[in-house]
Amino acid sequence: MRSDWIDTTLGDFAPFNYGKALPERDRVPGDVPVISSAGVTGVHAEAFVQSAGIVIGRKGTVGRITLCMTPFWPIDTAFYIHDEPQKRDIRFTYYLLQTLGLDQMNSDSAVPGLNRDNAHALPISIPATVKEQSQISNILSTLDEKIDLNRRINQTLEAMAQAIFKSWFVDFDPVKAKIAAIEQGQDPLRAAMRAISGKTDAELDQMPREHHDQLAATAALFPDAMQDSELGEIPKGWAVGTLADLCHLNPESWSARTLPDIVRYVDLANAKGGEISEVKSIGGKDIPSRARRILRYGDTIVGTVRPGNRSFALIGEDGLTGSTGFAVLRPKSAHWLEFVHLVATSEANIERLAHLADGGAYPAVRPEIVIQEDVVIPAESIVQAFSQNVKPLFAKIQKNRKSAISLAELRDTLLPKLLSGELLVADLDKGALVP
Repeated sequence: MRSDWIDTTLGDFAPFNYGKALPERDRVPGDVPVISSAGVTGVHAEAFVQSAGIVIGRKGTVGRITLCMTPFWPIDTAFYIHDEPQKRDIRFTYYLLQTLGLDQMNSDSAVPGLNRDNAHALPISIPATVKEQSQISNILSTLDEKIDLNRRINQTLEAMAQAIFKSWFVDFDPVKAKIAAIEQGQDPLRAAMRAISGKTDAELDQMPREHHDQLAATAALFPDAMQDSELGEIPKGWAVGTLADLCHLNPESWSARTLPDIVRYVDLANAKGGEISEVKSIGGKDIPSRARRILRYGDTIVGTVRPGNRSFALIGEDGLTGSTGFAVLRPKSAHWLEFVHLVATSEANIERLAHLADGGAYPAVRPEIVIQEDVVIPAESIVQAFSQNVKPLFAKIQKNRKSAISLAELRDTLLPKLLSGELLVADLDKGALVP
């Protein structure tokens, strides 16, 4: 330990306080986060803690750490630490807690629980000044902010792809535009071009000839009439089916004999809302028994345990292994990749799965249920055009995701070294930290 660091205990540096109960029936709509041992679980109009702070899981999700930079309400399943800028840097404290193994300090085998006295007794070494604590946390938070930015960009890109999908395959905008144009004695092709691009006639005229012709070719693919089906009116010539018609379910799995010595593992907890936050390299006896699903580029994984938690993602590389808690959907043809992903991870399908999940404390659905989602199946030529339109969006998503994983790995490498004093802030090339 460096000479300008001090030895103390966690309780002396950042004492834990008990949260306060706030049943859902007593919550008033507002913008104050309500935080439990599992993280943010709702909002309220009033804050119990009037500063930034940290929430630590006490019961249930033991040792889970949530940083909140605004006033908040920690409920009674959790401890909290409030911000005292003169005594400690709150972000440094957040990162320090991640190195202490609080999630392993379960003092109650029946109901998981974290004992405050045991946590307070943990020995720690910390910089003597808040200034140096802040310098360390600034390095780590810079990486976290870049990771968060990548995720927010990806959410926007995914929303753009979903919007195009909805326009083409749910609302049938190009088809309806053609029908309306025919009824009004106008050019149906031009109407479909406007519906697809969102451009006016004047803007269409200003498009480069190559882009204009490509848009016209896409618009020409859509029919100009509707037909009845069991799902209601759909475009003429299209069919009704399910996701099972478009993809293979759990196509490959490791057996005890074929399981590699080391796997790059994706668990349910690491795939949320389309983002894979961490890929763990695990070997030998440490490989979980549920690490069995072989994942390949283009697969969509959807969590079947507590599906309402939105544990899903699109796989952007070969060589990963997923939990058996995922349903793995592999498109039957490459041009169905984006279509299958957007149907499987749509709000409608996730809400359907959450509604169907049963099992009380461990609600789940069978993998087969995931691919039973009804879907209107368009002509192959239109799906190919759709894939060409949204593929650049998904390419950007995968690039950002790889960057986020690399940044997370860098953060996790630096964190224990910075928090132990082994690595000095002055020794880092800060310009090289964020690509």
